[in-house]
Amino acid sequence: MEKTQYSLNPNELVRFLNKSESEFTMNDIVRFVEGNGIEMINFRYVAEDGKLKTLNFAVSGKEYLESVLSAGERIDGSSLFSSIEAGSSDLYVVPRYKTAFVNPFEDIPTLDILCSFYDNEGNPLGNCPRNILRKAAARFKETTGYTFKAFGELEYYVTSPAEETFPIPDQKGYHSSAPFAKWGNLRSEALRLIAAAGGKTKYGHAEVGNFTSANRMYEQHEIEFLPCDPEDAVDQLVVAKWIMRMLAYEYGVEISFAPKISVGKAGSGMHVHTYLEKEGRNMMVEDGKLSDAAKRLVAGWLDCAKALCAFGNTIPISYLRLVPHQEAPTSICWGDRNRSVLVRVPLGWHGAEDMIKDANPGVVDRLPSQEEKQTVEFRSPDGSADLYSLMAGLVVAAQHGLQMEDALERAGELYVDVNIFREEHREEMERLERLPASCWEAAEALSAKRDLFERDGVFPRGMIDSVIKKLKSYEDRDLSERVYGKEEIIREMVEKYLHCM
Repeated sequence: MEKTQYSLNPNELVRFLNKSESEFTMNDIVRFVEGNGIEMINFRYVAEDGKLKTLNFAVSGKEYLESVLSAGERIDGSSLFSSIEAGSSDLYVVPRYKTAFVNPFEDIPTLDILCSFYDNEGNPLGNCPRNILRKAAARFKETTGYTFKAFGELEYYVTSPAEETFPIPDQKGYHSSAPFAKWGNLRSEALRLIAAAGGKTKYGHAEVGNFTSANRMYEQHEIEFLPCDPEDAVDQLVVAKWIMRMLAYEYGVEISFAPKISVGKAGSGMHVHTYLEKEGRNMMVEDGKLSDAAKRLVAGWLDCAKALCAFGNTIPISYLRLVPHQEAPTSICWGDRNRSVLVRVPLGWHGAEDMIKDANPGVVDRLPSQEEKQTVEFRSPDGSADLYSLMAGLVVAAQHGLQMEDALERAGELYVDVNIFREEHREEMERLERLPASCWEAAEALSAKRDLFERDGVFPRGMIDSVIKKLKSYEDRDLSERVYGKEEIIREMVEKYLHCM
């Protein structure tokens, strides 16, 4: 078979059709079904609970297949979204061809396709979080001239029966390898399957968190993605979480993306990296330094940080993670390479050409062009995040920053170049505003900023009302004080929210 630019692509459809996912058509999907003996089509879509739902179609003929692929199907929206009344609940789900992938878990050949929601008049469903993100991204580009690019980091714990051989010291698991790290094989399999499903992964590794309790072993890992358009970035996170849970089910272990597993142990975040692009170029660096546009983006995030917790930290135990000394942010500030701040500016590969030549003296004969890779990282969200709403919120906050008159001044005031958790820097920490300490406080913060998110109809008013109502329903204003030192209560809370979103 002739080698093409798609020969190494792990997505079977890309290799078979010899084209990128963005070019898939209905006829391409039909041709793949015919040429690969596909017997089942799964429509997949994300409901209010953040998890993938499934609608199955047996492939019974070309005419019916084309009908389903071109017109979608009806579903009961009131069973998926609490804001939709049962008296008028019909919605359409319509496939997005570029998301098609072969389901690796079904016994019969099955093709999965992600879908979008439409109302009874054929318009994008207004309160669907993915459509909110789509509006936010389009408005951002129209008003700023930049394209918003993003990717996420998935941190998670694998829980299994304890093993005594080759133990890892407590909370020292960062980048551990087998035989010390026991579940790298599951992570590697997840990386392979995520890539085959169209996910653009960057790498995977063992994370800091690991401990043993009550004959159970808890081992933390992370999978990080590559930058893309924000809608695609969230789509692949949703699919990745489904794949990892399916693998855990097959392996007979537990996987959790919950923000906190145990007090005093590293929690799991869902950090988001972004950058601004214009005419195909990363615009985060100017003359070797972080650009003014990047600083304005950061200022917007910091100004909206409390409200963004309403989308990114959505359950009571989220706020057991946002405490000092656990590599999770508590204060609203930013800095370079600083893991104690809310917004971190990571290394951006400046001088990469010199490094590779030094590491490989005399043998570097060809260097591919190195694009600017600088990003900024928002570190407060966790696995409970409503991913589409969170990403839409980050886009809105970034646009706010680019349009703030005093954005650069605010960025300068909130820059920190020390570890603010150290006792000698207590004064620095005390001058900074704090992130919310509960879902209730996050709801109050969102209420105070709601006009910004509702501007131009990006976030529907009813959707903001629903988020505030849900967060306040937890009645967790003083939760940290109430559960302090009460291990059994905390354990019950962790169990309750183990499989959030």
